[in-house]
Amino acid sequence: MNRSDWEQALAAARPAVYWLDRPEAPDPNPPLDGPVSCDLAVVGGGFSGLWTALQAVEAQPGRRVVLLEAERTAFGASGRNGGFFDASITHGHDNGVSHWPDEIETLERLAGANFEEFVATLDRHGIDCSLELTGELDVATQPWQVEDLRLHARELEAAGQAVEFWDRDRLRAEVRSPTYEAAVWKRDRVGILDPARLAWGLMGAARRLGVQFHDSSPVRRIGRDGGRVTLDTDRGRVTADRAVVATNAWRGPVRSTRAWIIPVYDYVLMTEPLSPDRLEAVGWQGRQGISDVGNQFHYYRLTADNRILWGGYDAVYPFRGRVTPAMDQREQTHRLLADHFFTTFPQLEGTRFTHRWGGPIGTTSRFTATWGRSRDGRMVWVGGFTGLGVGATRFGAAVALDLVDGRTTERTELEMVRRKPFPLPPEPFRWAAVEITSRAMKKADANQGRRGPWLRLLDRFGVGFDS
Repeated sequence: MNRSDWEQALAAARPAVYWLDRPEAPDPNPPLDGPVSCDLAVVGGGFSGLWTALQAVEAQPGRRVVLLEAERTAFGASGRNGGFFDASITHGHDNGVSHWPDEIETLERLAGANFEEFVATLDRHGIDCSLELTGELDVATQPWQVEDLRLHARELEAAGQAVEFWDRDRLRAEVRSPTYEAAVWKRDRVGILDPARLAWGLMGAARRLGVQFHDSSPVRRIGRDGGRVTLDTDRGRVTADRAVVATNAWRGPVRSTRAWIIPVYDYVLMTEPLSPDRLEAVGWQGRQGISDVGNQFHYYRLTADNRILWGGYDAVYPFRGRVTPAMDQREQTHRLLADHFFTTFPQLEGTRFTHRWGGPIGTTSRFTATWGRSRDGRMVWVGGFTGLGVGATRFGAAVALDLVDGRTTERTELEMVRRKPFPLPPEPFRWAAVEITSRAMKKADANQGRRGPWLRLLDRFGVGFDS
């Protein structure tokens, strides 16, 4: 497919988030106007904040909870992601083993329980987010990746996970792409869903249980009033016994989070709904979510109406971590994604993209969430899920509630919770380190996966960069 063809495919794509650009999007909540007193204040209307609010009132009916959102519910990564629902709370089994080998069995057990409780919450509150527990395919697109993928499958099997290794013929019989060499199918505890409908459903469930929501209410200052926490917005003040800050990639009111969590921009395309003939040309009857296994990777999945969401590859860190609307669109990345899409599925020539967007993901040097306390433990912050937060945010919120309520639990005793990731250097060294790492990963992909001195050094210290 030549350049003019994929440029034409992009020509009519709206610069908007598909998930949020639909008529069923709820009306915004009113901004905070005046003083409010509550038991728990939550800052951030994404998955972390929504799960914090909902679990708080489920555990303690009648607890007065107020949630403040700077924009509107699901405005951030929670409404812009690919909708991959994975049980892992460690950004994959391998990453968990690398960082917490002595706790991996406990972490996997807690992840499984969190997954089951997540699904049970959807059933209990009647949340329809188009959940499909179809598993996920990790796909090799280069011959040199095949043996590593085969070894990965054996390691997952040894850890008790339900996986299958597929050779090229088996894989291409399932999903037809000339780029495919092999895959690992993770059968259990992985699926796809509609992230915006999940967020809206969580908001509705929490509201029915008494949570008070305010959009367009950025927190400008956090202070004290005796033994309580105050949160000032443009038009009001919340005075709370305790507070949880869950702004993740966005620069929230707690400056100390910036030492551990940085925003990395990820970009996405969405196609028009595929006709039955086009869908048959691809196959994909199992409707698994798919990711390739390069350092610079793509992720893609079918939606309920048989569109293909296609994202990933470039991960862009803005200098000084600035999160601005101008970064939501990046022409060179969207063009690159379109080119890669038609390389993967040449039989879909003529398919048009209807939406293109981007947004920041909160990431840490170990790729997993981290937590912190301030205000004598009356305030807790959480973030850094690094692109696998759809399921893990529920766990992260449960930990945040344990911490802010002063409970010692199995969760709070985890090393992952007690110890923060390796701190990120200040600017301009931070930007330089991310740029060097990005280039090194690209070079490794072009060199049959061989990691150069810089990546080996990062591996030695257990730190990295991902999206």
